[in-house]
Amino acid sequence: MFHWVSFLTYAVITAVTPGPNNIMSMSNGVRKGFRGALPFNLGIWVGFTAVMVLCTLFCSLLSALIPRIKTPMLVLGAAYMLYLAWETFRSSDLIEEDHSRSGFLSGLLLQFINPKIYIYCIMSMEAYILPFYSTRPLILFAFALLLAFIGFVFTLAWSAFGSVFQTLFSRHARVVNTVLALLLVYCAASLFLA
Repeated sequence: MFHWVSFLTYAVITAVTPGPNNIMSMSNGVRKGFRGALPFNLGIWVGFTAVMVLCTLFCSLLSALIPRIKTPMLVLGAAYMLYLAWETFRSSDLIEEDHSRSGFLSGLLLQFINPKIYIYCIMSMEAYILPFYSTRPLILFAFALLLAFIGFVFTLAWSAFGSVFQTLFSRHARVVNTVLALLLVYCAASLFLA
């Protein structure tokens, strides 16, 4: 029997914790408000869905290749997170319109180098889903969509959080930028601590 409680607990906890998607969504919510951050979040959803479907389709292949691709994927993902941390840290104390990291395409492309979502999908598939549904492609596809939707819901929540606290964050922009940058550095470092 499929263990829904364990699966959903893992999926929600993984999706709600800080990572590139959530931190960038909150940052965009602070800078642009909830509506202004929607294009970025929709890009995340489309990219997240594509990665979940591809990862689900090739999970068994990836499982065999992980020893060879794990290190380059971690290094690339960590480097990008450190770049985002630097850009967040050095950004102005003023909240301003900056479209360089906030559009649909930025959200979409972030997904293809975001190691957190690859790990999220591989762990979900290997630990919870494949043991029960490995021969049922439509159910696997539905789980891929569910994983992407759970992730999307929490990026929206982080964006809303940033938007709601926009005034507070704008008064303390240097502190907020520093905290967000440190969280991104933590995310990058944690890739190598697991």
